[in-house]
Amino acid sequence: MPLAPVTITRPCVDEFLPYFGRYIDLVPEGPLLTSLRRQVDEVCSVLEAIDPAAVTHRPAAGAWSPLDIAVHLADTERVLAYRAFTFARSDGAELPGVEFEEFAEAADANGRRVNDVVAELRAVRAATVALLRSVQDSAWTHRGTASGSTISVRALAYVIAGHELHHLVDLRRAADSTE
Repeated sequence: MPLAPVTITRPCVDEFLPYFGRYIDLVPEGPLLTSLRRQVDEVCSVLEAIDPAAVTHRPAAGAWSPLDIAVHLADTERVLAYRAFTFARSDGAELPGVEFEEFAEAADANGRRVNDVVAELRAVRAATVALLRSVQDSAWTHRGTASGSTISVRALAYVIAGHELHHLVDLRRAADSTE
């Protein structure tokens, strides 16, 4: 039996901090879940296209390698999806902040194999899509506080998509430089 379509409307500007607008604005019009499914395929294809010798290369001091970026995408999506889950189930909940830079450092992404990271990205995205499919219509506008700022469930869904699109530019740049 086919799954019923889920319509996630674009969040209003009062549902997130202006900082997140830079990610939300990157998300194209159209069904968000369809975009999320396509995006992971594109990110994984681009990551796999990067020369194996370059996948751990950091282009500058303090910059992330393609593997650093990919693991950061998985980590960030997990955190944002958890926030969406929590706020969808408990309107007004409060969650602590997360230091993504510290997560990236602790992840040791450059010690991992590309195919393992690709599998992780696909698994995380599948879990995110399943979660978002389960959100009740009335819960999309639920809000909660994370890192001291209020954000809605649907804004979090759009930030997940836009954050990946933001970093896809860096992954494409790395792939293009190794051709």
